[in-house]
Amino acid sequence: MTTKPRIMYVHSFIVNFLLLQILPEYDFIVVGGGSAGAVVANRLSENKNWTILLLEAGGDETEISDIPTLSGYLQLSDMDWQYKTAPPSSDNVYCLGMIGDRCNWPRGKVLGGSSVLNAMIYVRGNKFDYDSWAQQGNIGWSYADVLPYFKKSEDNRNPYLVRTPYHSQGGYLTVQESPWRTPLAVAFVKAGMEMGYKNRDINGETQTGFMLAQGTLRRGNRCSTAKAFLRPIRLRQNLHIALHSHVMKVIFEKSQSVTRAIGIQFQKNGKKSMVKARKEVILSAGAIGSPQLLMVSGIGPKDHLTELGIKIVKDLKVGHNLQDHVGLGGLTFIIDEPITFTKKRFQTVPVALEYVLNERGPLTSLGGVEGLAFINTKYAPDHGLWPDIQFHFAPSSVNSDGDQIRKITGIRDSLYNTMYKPLTKAETWTILPLLLRPRSTGWIRLKSKNPFVYPIIEPNYFAHKQDVAVLIEGIRIAFNVSNTSPFRSFNSRPLLTPMPGCRKHELFSDDYWECAMRHFTFTIYHPAGTCKMGVDSESVVDPRLRVHGVKGLRVIDASIMPTIVSGNPNAPVIMIGEKGADMIKEEWK
Repeated sequence: MTTKPRIMYVHSFIVNFLLLQILPEYDFIVVGGGSAGAVVANRLSENKNWTILLLEAGGDETEISDIPTLSGYLQLSDMDWQYKTAPPSSDNVYCLGMIGDRCNWPRGKVLGGSSVLNAMIYVRGNKFDYDSWAQQGNIGWSYADVLPYFKKSEDNRNPYLVRTPYHSQGGYLTVQESPWRTPLAVAFVKAGMEMGYKNRDINGETQTGFMLAQGTLRRGNRCSTAKAFLRPIRLRQNLHIALHSHVMKVIFEKSQSVTRAIGIQFQKNGKKSMVKARKEVILSAGAIGSPQLLMVSGIGPKDHLTELGIKIVKDLKVGHNLQDHVGLGGLTFIIDEPITFTKKRFQTVPVALEYVLNERGPLTSLGGVEGLAFINTKYAPDHGLWPDIQFHFAPSSVNSDGDQIRKITGIRDSLYNTMYKPLTKAETWTILPLLLRPRSTGWIRLKSKNPFVYPIIEPNYFAHKQDVAVLIEGIRIAFNVSNTSPFRSFNSRPLLTPMPGCRKHELFSDDYWECAMRHFTFTIYHPAGTCKMGVDSESVVDPRLRVHGVKGLRVIDASIMPTIVSGNPNAPVIMIGEKGADMIKEEWK
C-alpha cells in the first residue's frame, strides 16, 4: 500500500468543507467536533429529516497526526489549545518541577478533538464506576445500561475478544493492538502474572489485571473520532461541518419565565455570525471548553459571573468538580540490552518505509505505551474488583526522546539535566502509576468574559492526603514489577539519582515520593466532571444531559461525569456521545 489513496481521501474531505455555505438555521447545533461531538453529529444526521451543524474551532487532521508514535509531536502545535494549569497555592503545591510551576494540559483543537492528540489507549473504565453514577440518582447510567453503547461503536479486530459478550465488530471505531512491540511488553505482562495478577481483557468482565494495550488503531494508523465517525458520512447532505469556527456564546430567549437556547454566536475568518437552532444546542467542547462557554453565556456560579459583569441566565455550579488522573512522571528503570524505544533507533528511513509500505513497525506503537495494568493498593475495596491504580508501561523514558518530552511536559532544565540527560545513551523503561479515583477536586474559572481568553485551570492535585498515600503505594508496586524474574533477566534496576528539590528526604521513603510527585506531577490529560450530571444542588445537567433550568441546551462530553472513570476516558466519552444522541432521538421522536 502507498500513501496516495489516503492523501486523496483526506483532501476530498477538506474540499467538502471549503464549499460549505452555513445556513441561518439548523435543527441541531453541535459545538465541538471531538470525541463526543463527532459521534453526536454522526448519529443525529442519521435522521434525514433533521439538519445538523457541527462547529469546530480547529482545522482538519494531517498526515502526521495519522502516525501513532508521533502523538507527542502534536502537543503544543496548532492542533492543541495549549492550556496550562494555574500556579498552585502555597498550601498545596504541585507541578514544581515544571517551568513556572505550571503543568501543560493539552486538549485537541482539531476535528476529532483530543482523539487526534492522545495515545489512542482503549479503556472503558470499571463497571463499578457506572453503577456508582446510577446510585447517585443518574438513572440509565449503570454498567448494564452503558455496555451496549460501548459495543455499538466498536469494531474490534481481535478475534478472541469479539467472541466474548463484552465486545463487538462492525462499528465505526476500530480497536486493536499495535502490530509491533518490544520484548519488554511481554515481560511486563509476565511480571504481572508472577505478582499474582491475571493476563486478561481489562475491558471485559473483570478489570484487575495486566494486558497488552489495545488502542483506536486501524491498519497501523490512528483511528480518531473524525476518521471513525465523520469521514464515512462526509456526503450526507443534512450535516454541515464548519472548521476554524470558534463559538463565542450561546444565545438565549426568555418567554413567560422559560429560558431557551435558540442559537450560538461564532467567529470564522475574523467575522462574527449567528446561527439559530430550531430544536437544541449541544455543547461537546470538553471539560474545559464546555464550562467556559456556559459561563461566558451566563450559566454558572452567580458570584463568579457577577464579578466579571456577566448577565446571569442560570446560577449553577459550572466549573466545579474538576477531576483528573494524576501520577508520578519519570519513574525510570535501566536495563542492559538495546531493545528499548529510542528516537535515534526508530526514527530512521527503513522504519518509515516499513510504516508507509506495510503499515507495520515501530511507528504503529500507541504513543509509546505497550502495556496496561489495573492493580489494587491496600486502600482499594476488599473485593479486589475496583482497582485504584493504573499502570501505563512504556519501553522508554524521559531520556529516550529528551528534547521533545522535555518540551511537552515543560520540565525545568535543572530537573532534566540532573536526572535524565546523563541517561542519553542508556536503555530505559518506565511505568506511569496513575491515581484512578482522586478525592481531590479542582475547578475551572473564567479569567475574563472574553471567550477568546483561556480560563483559569486549578486541578488542586493532592489536596486530599489519601490521594498521596494511594499513589505512594502504587509507586512501590511498580518497583515490584522491576524485581520480577522477567525484568531481572534484563538486569533491570531503578534510577538512583535523587530528584532536585527532594534530596533532603531519604531516597525512596514516603516523604521522598510525596516530594517527587509534587515536582514531576504528571497528567495524561484526562479532565472531567466540570458540568456534573446529577439531581443534587451541585449538578449542572440532569441524567438526560439537559442543562438544569434551561430548555434546548445539553452538554455531551467528559464534563458530565459525576466522578471520573477508572481508566483512560476517550472510549467512555465516545459512549457518552452515543448514549446522548440516542436520548435526543428518543425525546424528539
